[in-house]
Amino acid sequence: MADVIRVRGARNLRRTLRRAGDDLGNLRALHSQVAGVVAREARPPRRTGALGGSVRPAGTKTAAIVRAGFASVPYAGPIHWGWPARNITAQPFLSDAATGSEGIWIAIYTVGVERIIGKVEGV
Repeated sequence: MADVIRVRGARNLRRTLRRAGDDLGNLRALHSQVAGVVAREARPPRRTGALGGSVRPAGTKTAAIVRAGFASVPYAGPIHWGWPARNITAQPFLSDAATGSEGIWIAIYTVGVERIIGKVEGV
């Protein structure tokens, strides 16, 4: 199960920005910046470095996303979440990075959202 962090009022913020004519590009950039903080903090187990090289941030209008793995690195999920049937213990490097850097990315997100709200008339 993926760790999910909910931001109260994010839906209302997106609706207000949409009504204000903003294309929500500011939120996409903010989410990408927040995901970048977590991606930089991620410390996957290292054998060849392929797993570490596959960690990448992404931002959408609605979420900050950090992905790991490619077709050439299909073991990212089992390494992170574990696979008891194969005796692979979980090493939640992405979850640990998110919780370990929480103070940093919450501050970035708070400042960014306040900046966006400041651009909306009437708020």
